[in-house]
Amino acid sequence: MRALCLITVKPGKVDTVVEILKKKRKILKQIMVVAGRADISVLLQGNIDEINNMVIDFKKIKDIVTTETLIEVEVNMGW
Repeated sequence: MRALCLITVKPGKVDTVVEILKKKRKILKQIMVVAGRADISVLLQGNIDEINNMVIDFKKIKDIVTTETLIEVEVNMGW
């Protein structure tokens, strides 16, 4: 299962948070600094419990303000 976590951080703290996230490589597959409503986008891959625990762990990082997690779903489009 894959998920995309959109992370908003305190002003000026993007680099600090990215360095912290780089140390959490168990299910974290990619870190991207992005423009838009989020500051950082993280691609996670694991089972639902691993993803849930990682997002809970993100909330413990003091410079993270909010997270929004988008969970991949499989849909049969009939193509």
